[in-house]
Amino acid sequence: MTAIEGIVPILLTPFRSDLSIDYASLRREVDTTLAAGVHGIGIAIGSEIFKLTPEERREILRAVVDQVEGQVPVIMNTSAPGTAPAVQLASEAAEAGADRLMIWPPDFFALGPDAVIEHLSRIAATAPLPIVLQDVPQAPISPALALRIAEAVPQVDTIKVETNPTVAQVGTMAEAVQGKLTILGGAGGGTLVEEYRRGARGTMPFASQATEFMAVWHALEAGQDDEAARIIEAQILPVSRLGFQSGDMFYHVHKALLKRAGVFANTLVRPPTAAPDAITQRELDRLLDRFAKPKTRRKETA
Repeated sequence: MTAIEGIVPILLTPFRSDLSIDYASLRREVDTTLAAGVHGIGIAIGSEIFKLTPEERREILRAVVDQVEGQVPVIMNTSAPGTAPAVQLASEAAEAGADRLMIWPPDFFALGPDAVIEHLSRIAATAPLPIVLQDVPQAPISPALALRIAEAVPQVDTIKVETNPTVAQVGTMAEAVQGKLTILGGAGGGTLVEEYRRGARGTMPFASQATEFMAVWHALEAGQDDEAARIIEAQILPVSRLGFQSGDMFYHVHKALLKRAGVFANTLVRPPTAAPDAITQRELDRLLDRFAKPKTRRKETA
């Protein structure tokens, strides 16, 4: 499989009133994300996977794979603090039809580079899929370690950089890995323009703004940095600013965007969660009015 580049949105998971997965809304989300022209679709922390049961993880992946029908790669996050559960999650994801895995290093204890490489090697031996390495604050990956991993575990061909400051980290990472890893941004995608200039070849934002990020990507690829920055400042940063102001507020904000667009039936987030307070809700309402989209008219299926 060729390296993944471009805009690879992470799906949000819709829930019914009883907090079971709303598959009708999920199918609409997949369809609207594909319609934006994205380069891949991911299921990860932005999908609340850490709140899903093992069976729900398998079911949601199978549902997404069936809906995508091979149009773009489907990436599944299978990170776990122990090697045995990580191997099992990776194997199950491969069996359910994932095209790629996304994994961050074990984060329960601080481990040396040899242990991290051994962890990834065992996963790669069990699930023969390309791997997106995830550099996150709770399990940061130095540029030197990223290069060692790329050389030791050939299935790792991409790294998603989310360790702050992400812009500087992307630049340092690009210099270190010498083209042996494709670099993607994350953390909401608000600094995509700056990351792109320093070597990033895409980002993994929330699916609620797939269309906006595709517009940014097309502008960047056309050499129109100013237009890309204008779109981010006008349409993406206001959402990120509200979504990342506290706790898991981004779930509530991005699900509200999807509900306003007629994609989700509600904005429910599984517990534990911190719902918007009165002030934040007013700010969210104003944001929704500003970014109102026509409702989707796709017929629902059970």
